[in-house]
Amino acid sequence: MTSVNASRLTSVLISFLVLLALFWVGLRHSSVAVELGPAFARAFVSFALLFAPLWFSGFGACALLEPLAGWKKVLAATLLALPYFVFALGTPVFAWRVAAAVIAFPALLAAFLEAARLPPRLVWRDLVALAIITVAYFLDLFHLAWPLAELALLPKLFLADIAVYCFFLIRGVPGSGNSLLPTWSALRVGMREWAFYVPFALILGEATGFLDFHPTLPSLGKVAAAILYTSLLIALPEELFFRAILQNLLETRLGRHGALAAASILFGLSHFHHGARFNSRYVLLAAIAGIFYGRAWRAHREIVAAICTHTAVDVVWSMWFR
Repeated sequence: MTSVNASRLTSVLISFLVLLALFWVGLRHSSVAVELGPAFARAFVSFALLFAPLWFSGFGACALLEPLAGWKKVLAATLLALPYFVFALGTPVFAWRVAAAVIAFPALLAAFLEAARLPPRLVWRDLVALAIITVAYFLDLFHLAWPLAELALLPKLFLADIAVYCFFLIRGVPGSGNSLLPTWSALRVGMREWAFYVPFALILGEATGFLDFHPTLPSLGKVAAAILYTSLLIALPEELFFRAILQNLLETRLGRHGALAAASILFGLSHFHHGARFNSRYVLLAAIAGIFYGRAWRAHREIVAAICTHTAVDVVWSMWFR
């Protein structure tokens, strides 16, 4: 896990604030802001607090909490509920039942993993914790915390925060490669795996009728916004879960090839709900994409490489083939 010092923490904080400024500029006049009205400011602060654990953990911030006693780490997990209180407290959205759930859920999962000294290899407690987080996501259990359609991303970030906290701080998964420090090797590997995936996507996408090519020339601003949004809010949480945690732990039981295949299949299945019915074409292409995301991560165990591949795939698809 990447260590952190005062100077690096300052740099990471500045970069975090710059990113928030970019998101604010991009969203303040958007349809989302219009729909949220007066609630937009509270929603944005809630988003910032949800994004913070993902960003800071990628630069070694977990090391700051590692000296804490186990029970203190479990207690600190309740702070992951803060974004809900910022958004909902003092408004009609607030409900004590929901508040109790967002406080208890991360704390109980943290206690569950902290209760036993777990080995580096995948064990049943890991599977149970991962299954609980997955079920919470697909059943949309925290929709009531951020009940507006415009805020559908926030429950996903909440669960990603819990996964990061439980598996990187509490569980201490070794070899996760979750550092967000950019390197040329990560960019090179990421774009290489994207280039490898493109022929599969084009052939299968055309054969199944999934792709619908529409020639267009988007502005540089639109492309930049798509890259920023996709890399940080879609690729980052998904790659942390499926590669740095899931594939990483599966390798300890199934080996490199078995873990890659299993994580990719599960990644594909996680996209079944795109549409009114089970979307087999989406599942197939996502599973194959997952192979190349997993290859990018395991090349040098760099999550940034997988994020690059994932971002390139999603941006090209959304711009020209969606």
